[in-house]
Amino acid sequence: MATPLTLHITGQDIHLTATPLEQSSFAPFGDVIENPRPDLHPSSAFTSPSPLPFNAIPANQGTAIKYQHVTHLTNLYPSAPSGHPGVPSSSLFSCAAAATPAPSRGSSSSLVLLPIRILERHPFTSQTFIPLGAGHRHSRHRYLVVVAPSLPPGGPDDGVLLLPVPGRGRGLPDVRGLRAFVGSAGQAVTYGAGTWHAPMVALAGGPGREGDGGGVVDFVVVQFANGVGVEDCQEVVLAGSDSGGEGAAKVWVRIPERGDVAARL
Repeated sequence: MATPLTLHITGQDIHLTATPLEQSSFAPFGDVIENPRPDLHPSSAFTSPSPLPFNAIPANQGTAIKYQHVTHLTNLYPSAPSGHPGVPSSSLFSCAAAATPAPSRGSSSSLVLLPIRILERHPFTSQTFIPLGAGHRHSRHRYLVVVAPSLPPGGPDDGVLLLPVPGRGRGLPDVRGLRAFVGSAGQAVTYGAGTWHAPMVALAGGPGREGDGGGVVDFVVVQFANGVGVEDCQEVVLAGSDSGGEGAAKVWVRIPERGDVAARL
């Protein structure tokens, strides 16, 4: 991993409100993976002449529905400056739930705030996070996805942040375009190659509670990697440069209470 760069944010803090994770709104940044037809049972899925999403076909002797090509796995390492090839990589991230204290007593707001202090990207690979435990026991688990588009190259990132991804830009994150989403245990997410995103933030059990599993959400992560730090991962620290000081958070995400989000999931 390369040494993080610092992006100084001046003026007022940036406040985002997280919305439900949906493919339509997340599409500029990657893919949302979920069962597109949870109402269908495999035994009756193909009795209707209407086609199913993702060119679905019957599988396992008719006991399963196979939705095909539900996400885009991208390997751009052949164009990496080092010439080192990328190889498939799978890992498991066990993420402790973020501390999200409940709103203060007497407050009319159902929102809590989380600071975002760092963004990262993987310029030559997509990265898919698959939460484990989507069954009943873990159904309370949620996670936060924060993403940003890229600025054109310029300033301190020239010659450092090299990105060959068409349409995504090669520069630092554009904090004016930051977006935040809340995903559920039944959803996986793929960050497109070169997409700026915050490290995964688990929201187990809802704000102010540890929830099932001791406040931990496990993710299987699938990507490519070549072992060259700056080509595998690039980081940018979001720092204040005004009276708040270097350590003061400048980007905050409002997390709705569970009921506010679940009503729209």
